[in-house]
Amino acid sequence: MRRLLILVPVWAWLLAFVAAPAVILLGIALGQSTEGIPPFAPPVGPGLVWQGSLGNFATLFEDEFYFDSLLRALRIATSTAALALLLGFPMALAIARAPRARQALLLALVLLPFWTGFLLRMGAFIGLLRDQGLINGLLIGLGVVQEPLPLLYTEGAMLAGMLHAYLPFAVLPLYAALSRLDPVLEQAAMDLGATPGAAFRTVTLPLALPGIIAGFLLVFIPAAGEFVIPELLGPSEALPVGRVLWQEFFQNRDWPLAAALAVALLVLLILPIRLFQRLESRA
Repeated sequence: MRRLLILVPVWAWLLAFVAAPAVILLGIALGQSTEGIPPFAPPVGPGLVWQGSLGNFATLFEDEFYFDSLLRALRIATSTAALALLLGFPMALAIARAPRARQALLLALVLLPFWTGFLLRMGAFIGLLRDQGLINGLLIGLGVVQEPLPLLYTEGAMLAGMLHAYLPFAVLPLYAALSRLDPVLEQAAMDLGATPGAAFRTVTLPLALPGIIAGFLLVFIPAAGEFVIPELLGPSEALPVGRVLWQEFFQNRDWPLAAALAVALLVLLILPIRLFQRLESRA
């Protein structure tokens, strides 16, 4: 009975805020776009007559624009997660090997960007990267360039903003994995003749693999649906699925097609989500 009382609020929360929105989204995706408020006809009409179709899902595969937006979102998310691991691993390793009294401070510094509003941080990136921004002003003042460099509204600016936003999600699981490693293992490998690099590859890296996978997934999953950063910093031709969803919902007002696109993205992310859950359960 006590177990049931604990699980009921959890399941109620999941049903109300996870399952129910997913079912509603699927229902909109199976409906038809119409003029009105809301701008769609539900798949089940009066008298429980089925009038839905899979036409919106077929459009995603027939129109290369939507398929390319999904692939572009996955490519951007993969690049962001890989860069976050490359930058986050040495940071996490340095924090894990720092004196224990300093580790809390270093972790607080990693989380420091979260203490500032997200849009304010993206606005700071715009101020840094625009033609009259700080970076171009410094380069022109030093005589490195004569004309402002096109830094803003580029894929590099978008990846820099994504990396800034999601880097802590990679550092924290990496730190959790690396802080549990016994440094004696590396010392034993070097005592047996391994070089520091070989000891790192054969001891530290394999033992940190669960943290590496968890860090990659924690960055990849939210980055795949990111809308704000590509909109503010990315090039106009870069239309990942997040931007396409916004356009279909609020500009074209084609809710069924946008819902189908959201469902397709959710299906694509089920595999990494399940992988993350398995890693969490093993941990």
